[in-house]
Amino acid sequence: MHLIIDGYNLLPIILPLFQGASEDLQRNRDQLIDQLASYRQRKPCEITIVLTDGAGMGHRKKERKKGIDLIFSKLGETADEVIKRLVKERGCGAVVVTSDRDISRYAQRMSAAVIPSNQFGERIGHSALRNEGRIH
Repeated sequence: MHLIIDGYNLLPIILPLFQGASEDLQRNRDQLIDQLASYRQRKPCEITIVLTDGAGMGHRKKERKKGIDLIFSKLGETADEVIKRLVKERGCGAVVVTSDRDISRYAQRMSAAVIPSNQFGERIGHSALRNEGRIH
């Protein structure tokens, strides 16, 4: 299974105080990565987070942190376009985490599963609480 995550769609679900302020952006992304890395330890899978690059780079940027791939779209390219390309490549092996209707419809046409961001956020939240001993 390969999770393809619409990063800025999931981020406000995971971190409700997320406002997109540039000074907090890296810290918020790191928190998201930490939570997804913890999820990945419990549910081994590939995870790719797709984000729009606010710096407007002329090329697509890819990083790997804690076993998770991050892809930043290039100048003139949306994160949605990158997600659709990844879904087309992976097809039925992909699970897309998004609440974007256009991406969801596209993923379903490509035989990929879709999990709404709020439902996936709840999964991660409950798993995190279970690991801290709050839920048994």
